[in-house]
Amino acid sequence: MKRYVIPALCLGLLSATAAKADTTTGSQAFGMSAVQAAVGKYGQAIGSDVRGMNPLGNFGGNLGYKNSGTGNVGAFNSGTGNVGAFNGNNNTSATSGNGNIGAFNGNGNTGEYNGNSNIGAGNGNFNGGSFNGNGNAGAFNGNFNGRGNR
Repeated sequence: MKRYVIPALCLGLLSATAAKADTTTGSQAFGMSAVQAAVGKYGQAIGSDVRGMNPLGNFGGNLGYKNSGTGNVGAFNSGTGNVGAFNGNNNTSATSGNGNIGAFNGNGNTGEYNGNSNIGAGNGNFNGGSFNGNGNAGAFNGNFNGRGNR
């Protein structure tokens, strides 16, 4: 009889945990200021540290593989202060695609101030207007917004 008590307790704990699971998206779970503060602490700060230490001076203060811009860590990053891979590429404005952490953030934007300060994957991409796809946490937030520059 005793050997059924422990599995029953474990099942009860799992059920209680599942009932309290947070189902909000990244953009809802984190306020804009909290996300930007986190990115400021990790993304821009790391980028600044890379520039300050200047480990690869001939590569513009970037650390990794095929990075352009300044203060990027990882691979195939452009813009400023990106950490990860494939961040901040193919933007027409220098104010877009900066300070991202993760992969495939802040790419292909034609407006200004698009795809900045995102944490996760696939955030802030392919926006046509201005001030789109910023401050997201999670995956696939703030994409394909806007119809042109203001």
